[in-house]
Amino acid sequence: MHDIVIRRIHNLSPDKARAAAERLAAQLKQEFNLSYDWSESTLRFKRTGISGELALQEREACIQVKLSFLLLALKPRIEAEIHRHFDENFGC
Repeated sequence: MHDIVIRRIHNLSPDKARAAAERLAAQLKQEFNLSYDWSESTLRFKRTGISGELALQEREACIQVKLSFLLLALKPRIEAEIHRHFDENFGC
């Protein structure tokens, strides 16, 4: 089970959705020092204590994040930052 699951409906073309996901990943990489890679339309990311994926569908983006026990205390901050970055990149 994932600790954080966030979905956003979007009206972006597949190329624009992928570009938005790439911007989101770059922002999260800078803020949380994540490494990431793509597997088709799914962006997988990880760092010590955090792993997850951002899956792009035709009209939806969904991020699922698993936190280690030690990072669960930071869940509200991490979740708020992901919401903020999602809103910036995929719209509210």
